[in-house]
Amino acid sequence: MSSDSATQLHPEPQGTDLAAKLNWLRAGVLGANDGIVSVAAVVVGVAGVTTNNGPILAAGLAAVVGGAISMALGEYVSVSSQSDSQKDLIAKETRELREQPAEEFEELVGLYTHKGLSEETARTVAKELTENDPLRAHLDIELGIDPEEIVSPWHAAFASAVSFLIGSILPMLTILLAPASFRVPLTFVIVLIALAITGWVGAWIGGGSRGRASFRVVIGGAIALAATFGLGSLLGTTGIA
Repeated sequence: MSSDSATQLHPEPQGTDLAAKLNWLRAGVLGANDGIVSVAAVVVGVAGVTTNNGPILAAGLAAVVGGAISMALGEYVSVSSQSDSQKDLIAKETRELREQPAEEFEELVGLYTHKGLSEETARTVAKELTENDPLRAHLDIELGIDPEEIVSPWHAAFASAVSFLIGSILPMLTILLAPASFRVPLTFVIVLIALAITGWVGAWIGGGSRGRASFRVVIGGAIALAATFGLGSLLGTTGIA
């Protein structure tokens, strides 16, 4: 089988598809990162007040559930706005194609000419694309939208909540299963290692500097843990909590 035939049978993924998948993966990594930091900060703060597992478990579970719901709601609202905007643009383009097809065709020709094609070639391309699927042709060149890939707010909300829950498992298990005498320093170490990994993976997906990204995430996480543990210890020693 020739290489051309193989390419036709197994086409390479489109750039937009790959970019969308990478964005979802990166969002999942960031959600897990949020779960690690926020839940670890809560349980470490409570551990600064008491060594009893009961209050730590209650506070940790509250942070897990509240954080996951908050992440899901935030993602749902954000993606719903994006989805509504895309649907409005598609409806507008559909209406314009129905009411003024000639003007829309000339607009398509102009867009391809602007991209560097000769007018003759641009007209040929516009004609063939319009005959095949005029709406898709206009949405692609004008707005960069694929009508079959409208983002789902429910999927985004679910993915965000799940990634947060996955990230929150690590600090919860560490603080609850480790002996009371060194549970806090062990949680610090485990959490900072996990943050270094998520920072590295996030930068790898986004194409940024992995070392700098890991360093920033680790420093931010260390500050959050130190602040909440210090506050918890202060409340515990003063008898306020």
